[in-house]
Amino acid sequence: MFSNERHQKIEWGDCDPADIVFYPRYFAFFDASTGALFEAMGYSLKHIRDELGDVGWPMLNTGSTFFKPSKYGDNVIIKSEFTTVGRASFGIRHQLFNDGDLAVECLEKRVWACLNASGTLTSKVIPNEIRARMLSQD
Repeated sequence: MFSNERHQKIEWGDCDPADIVFYPRYFAFFDASTGALFEAMGYSLKHIRDELGDVGWPMLNTGSTFFKPSKYGDNVIIKSEFTTVGRASFGIRHQLFNDGDLAVECLEKRVWACLNASGTLTSKVIPNEIRARMLSQD
């Protein structure tokens, strides 16, 4: 399955008074990593919206396991990969590494979405070209 890696510097605003990352910030990192995963495939959210007329990939379910704290000034690596690709939904695993150690793992389930004729958000079959790229080993 397709994967991507990105670097993230832990900023002061990411941390709580104990000087460790406040856990909701990890979800913001992982959401940005999902966007980066699609961009690495050649499909930015701008392309999805402007060229395909779809909304994007809203979250259905997410959960994380925390192994090691990260602190202000740490430079971490986030590895993201598709784990499953269904008809309209897909899974992603994000692994955040700090100093070579797995610090956080997050599993997401997302859905390909568009607006129907009445303007309501609804799922849509993932376009074949994008599905093929998700399943690729690049």
